[in-house]
Amino acid sequence: MAAQLLDGAAVAEEIKKRVAARVKELEPRGVRPGLAAVIVGDDPASKVYVGSKVKTCQALGLYSEKYELPALTTTEELSALVEHLNRRDDIDGILVQLPLPKQIETRRILEAVSPAKDVDGFHAVNVARLVRGEESLVPCTPAGIMELLDHYRIPIEGSRAVVVGRSDIVGKPMSMLLLHRNATVTICHSRTRDLPEVTRQADILIAAIGRAAMITGDFIREGAVVVDVGMNNVTTTDEVNRVFADPEIPKRMEILAKRGYTLVGDVEPRTVAGRASWLTPVPGGVGPLTIAMLMKNTLRAAEMRRS
Repeated sequence: MAAQLLDGAAVAEEIKKRVAARVKELEPRGVRPGLAAVIVGDDPASKVYVGSKVKTCQALGLYSEKYELPALTTTEELSALVEHLNRRDDIDGILVQLPLPKQIETRRILEAVSPAKDVDGFHAVNVARLVRGEESLVPCTPAGIMELLDHYRIPIEGSRAVVVGRSDIVGKPMSMLLLHRNATVTICHSRTRDLPEVTRQADILIAAIGRAAMITGDFIREGAVVVDVGMNNVTTTDEVNRVFADPEIPKRMEILAKRGYTLVGDVEPRTVAGRASWLTPVPGGVGPLTIAMLMKNTLRAAEMRRS
C-alpha cells in the first residue's frame, strides 16, 4: 500500500491565511509587521527564494524591503546594513539570505542581527532559548515540519524520532522541537555506524542530510512517517528511472527535458513509498512550509516586540 502524502503546500496555505487574518487585526493598532530581506551576490537560486519571500509578504499584507548587494560586499558593509535595520522600528524581521560569499564572516553577520528580529532563528540567543524550551523565534523549516505533523495528527509524544542530519538550520533545532514534545530522539549523520539499522527504529524519520535519494526502503520501518527535507537536482534519465516509481517517470522525464533537471529529496520515493505510512512529496512538501513559517515568525516578532 502506497504511503499517504503529507501535503506541505496545503498546510502552508492554511498558515498563510491565519497570518493574513492576524495582520488585518493589527491594522487598527497601527501595526504592520515588516520584513527586510538582504541578498549578497548574483546566485540565481537565492534571488528566486528572496523574490518569493517578498512576494508572499505583499500577498499577506506584511511590509517588506529587499536589499541586493554586490558580490564583493565586505563583512563590515553588510554588518553596517544589519545594524541600520536593527534600529528601524518599522522592520520587525531581518532575513540575510544564505549562503553568503566566502569573504563574508557568516557567523558574525548572523550574530549581528538583533535576536528580537532574528526571524530565521539562527542567533545564539534564540538557539539557547530553544534548547531551554523557552519562547523564541525558531528556524522556519523545523517549525514548519512540526506544524505539518500536528495538522495530520501524527502522534509525537512517546514516538521514536530519528533525525538524519545535524545542521544548525534543520537537524539540531528539529531534534530539540521533537524532544520538547516528548519524543525519544536520535540524531544521525554521515559518521553514524550502520545507519539503516538506526533509522529502521523510527516511528518518525526526518531526512535532512543533503544527499539525493540516499534514504531507500531499506532504511524505513514498515508504517513509519517520513519527512523529506532534501532538495537535490536529478539531471540524467538513468537517475530518474532509478529513484522514481513507474507512474511518476513520464512527468519527471518531461520536466527533465524542459529544465535540464528535476527535483528529488534525500528520500528515494520509488522504494520508500511502499513502506512508509506517510511521506512528504518533493517538491510540495517541506519547501512551502519554510516560507509560510517565515511569515509567521515575522508576525510573531512584531507582536513580541510590542508586547
